[in-house]
Amino acid sequence: MQVSHTPAAVSALFDDPNLITQAGLVPVLRLAERCGLSRLVTEQVKLTGAKNGAGAAADAKVTSIVAGMAAGADSIDDLAMLRHGAMPAVFGGIRAPSTLGTFLRAFSHGHALQLHAVHRRFLGELAAHTPLLPGAGEKAFIDVDSTHKRVYGRTKQGAEYGRFKGIRTLHPLLATICTPNSRPVIATVRMRRGKAADSRGAPKFVSEALATAREAGCTGTRVLRADSQFYNAGVIAACRRAGAHFSITTGMNPSIKRAVHAIPDTAWQQITYPTAVPDPETGELISDAEVAEIPQYTAFASHRKADRVTARLIVRRVRDLAKPAAVGEQGELFPAWRYHPFFTDQPAATLQAEREHRHHAVIEQVIADSKAGALAHLPSGHFHANSAWLTLWAMTYNLLRAAGSLASAFHAKATTATLRAHLVQVPARIARSARRITLHLPHNWPWQHTWIHLFDTAHGPPC
Repeated sequence: MQVSHTPAAVSALFDDPNLITQAGLVPVLRLAERCGLSRLVTEQVKLTGAKNGAGAAADAKVTSIVAGMAAGADSIDDLAMLRHGAMPAVFGGIRAPSTLGTFLRAFSHGHALQLHAVHRRFLGELAAHTPLLPGAGEKAFIDVDSTHKRVYGRTKQGAEYGRFKGIRTLHPLLATICTPNSRPVIATVRMRRGKAADSRGAPKFVSEALATAREAGCTGTRVLRADSQFYNAGVIAACRRAGAHFSITTGMNPSIKRAVHAIPDTAWQQITYPTAVPDPETGELISDAEVAEIPQYTAFASHRKADRVTARLIVRRVRDLAKPAAVGEQGELFPAWRYHPFFTDQPAATLQAEREHRHHAVIEQVIADSKAGALAHLPSGHFHANSAWLTLWAMTYNLLRAAGSLASAFHAKATTATLRAHLVQVPARIARSARRITLHLPHNWPWQHTWIHLFDTAHGPPC
């Protein structure tokens, strides 16, 4: 591929007022309007006492930030991409980056909770208007995890040296919802200081995530999945109060160690995974993973009687190949194993429960997606501004997932970056006629039929 003309025959001018580079924002924001985003912000977010008019027109400011994040903005200055070319002709109420920065810095802890309420109700509306969580009425998984986001500058509130030596971080906590047939969406998020313990505030956070899942249509079996840092009596009590099951990694504490080593050899079942290696001679799948179950294990036995919980302890063991024998040395006399136990009360069979628990790692895809998008930076020095930014990212993420579910089966499971590239970041030229606007998009755009389907669905009559 090469340029078709000589350098002298090519010139460039930024002078066309009828071009936009983010035509996909038209159906995406139309979907947000149909699901009541502006109405919810007007009802819930009241920035009383904010100076310089920062609290005025909160709905226009929130939708401006959400639109900018959907288009790929990862800082406040990047939100200026909404003001170029013909964007003001297609969208009304666009706010300048400086105005949006002032708005975010006006947030307090109470205002951040108001925005959480908007996020929660907006997810419920998205789930009601789109096939966002297929099969949620039968079974849904709520995954909880925390992450660290590195930040720079000593004036960032809440940034501290925590888990990573010499690195200042903030410590967000997030919960996602998924079904066996869907990608996860974000149930709730919390911004925390860098040194906050992983499980700090976890019981209350889990209660909110489970309640949000029910509002999003998860009326069947709900299973909370989490890593070992959330293995505590408070989290399990929150699950039981909400009528949900739990599946939580435990780690190898002394009590669990004794229980695992007491499992007889005949109790272990072989399990195979999609990535198992076939034997070149027999064709059978080779896998060293084995699973066993202790049907009645009492956790937190040293706690008060009300905190004790009796449920299933399922253990997966794999061959420990971390230290293979050197050449010429004697091989192992007996196999060494690494154990991975988890505590659960869900009703699935042992092997199915183990496979479903391992699928908890899907939340890591959401975390990676966030750091490749709007959470590439936490743009403000104010803690509550960054907390609001985190919640707005969660709302944007769910909005794009809903748009993808309307577009096609492929886009329903695509990453956010793919959704932007295929559906949002589409250049267009606008034409005006008889008080109507027509978007002229690129000829032979590979995903034109999918884009038109999304556009027609978002602009069609309500269901």
